[in-house]
Amino acid sequence: MPATTRTQIPAEVNAFYDRTLLMRAVPLFVHTRWAQVRDLPKNAGTKTIKFRRYGNLIAATTPLQEGITPAGSQLSVTDITATVAQYGDYITVTDVLSYESEDAVLMEAAEVEGDQAGDTLDQLTRDIIAAGTGVIYSGTGNTATADVAAGDVISYGNLDTASLNLKNNNAKPITRQIDASTGYATSPIPACFIGIIHPEITAKVATFTGWTPVEKYSSQQGVMEGEVGSYSANGTKIRFVETTNAKIKSGQGTGSIDVYCTLIFGANAYGISRVSGEAMKNIVKPLGSGGTEDPLDQRATSGWKATFVAKILNEDFIQRIESAKV
Repeated sequence: MPATTRTQIPAEVNAFYDRTLLMRAVPLFVHTRWAQVRDLPKNAGTKTIKFRRYGNLIAATTPLQEGITPAGSQLSVTDITATVAQYGDYITVTDVLSYESEDAVLMEAAEVEGDQAGDTLDQLTRDIIAAGTGVIYSGTGNTATADVAAGDVISYGNLDTASLNLKNNNAKPITRQIDASTGYATSPIPACFIGIIHPEITAKVATFTGWTPVEKYSSQQGVMEGEVGSYSANGTKIRFVETTNAKIKSGQGTGSIDVYCTLIFGANAYGISRVSGEAMKNIVKPLGSGGTEDPLDQRATSGWKATFVAKILNEDFIQRIESAKV
C-alpha cells in the first residue's frame, strides 16, 4: 500500500507560503457530454443495461384497395447491451504528513482524485466511440490508419464527407448536452453536429473557408465549454470542442507517426450507463478508522469509486477522421 509521506510532499520552509496550490494541468473532459444516459436502478439483479432501438417502417406507397385490408407491417427492434463495471483508486496519507503539512491534504487529495475520476470516465468513453466503423482517412487512397503519412493532414473535403455521410445516414443534429455543472441534467444547444478535436488539428481546420471562430459568433449565448469554432458543411454546422484528451493513435501511421482522430457525430450516437446511487463516490477513511490493520492510527485514505459503461448505439451516427498533425 503506497503511502503519501514527507518524501512526496516536502516540508514548507518558505518565509511566505501561498496556501493556494498551483492549478493542475488537466485536459477538458468532454466525451460523455452528448451521450444518451440510461442508468441501471440499484438492486436490479443485473449489471447489464439494454438499449433498444426501433427500426423504421418502409413507406406505404401502394394505394389501398376498396374493402380489402392490407397485410400490415411489423415492428423491428435492435437491442444493444452493455455491462457496467467498477473503476476507482485511492491515496494513503500518513499521520505525520497530516499534522505537519500546512495543506488540507485530504481535501486536496479529493480534488486530485476528482480530476482522475473525470479523466478515467472521459478516456473510457473516448476509446469506445473512437472505435466506430465510420472512418475517413485523410490523404489520397488511404484505407487504414497505417497508410496515414506525415503530409496527410485533415481537409475541408474530409469534413464535408463526414457531414454528408451523417446526413445520408439520417443522423439528427444534437440539440441538448449533459450539463457539466451537474453531470446528469441536460441543457439546450442550437442544432448542430458535434466535433471533438485536438488542438494540433484545430490549427489546420481554423484556416478553412467556412470556419467561424467562437469569438466571432453573432451571439455568445449557448457557447459550449471548450468550443473553439464551427464549420458549415452541407447546410449543417459542425461545432468543434477542443481537448488534449482527443484520441491519438500513437505511432500507428506511416513511419510511426501519430495519427489524430477527429470525432464528428449526431444525436443518439452513443450512450452511457451507471448504477443509480453508485455513479460516483468519494470515500474517506480518517486516521483511526483502520482497526487492527492500523493499530497506531498512522494512515488515512481518500478514494473514489464509480460504476460506468459507454456504448455506441448507432454506428451510422458517428464519423471519425484520421489524419496527421499539421
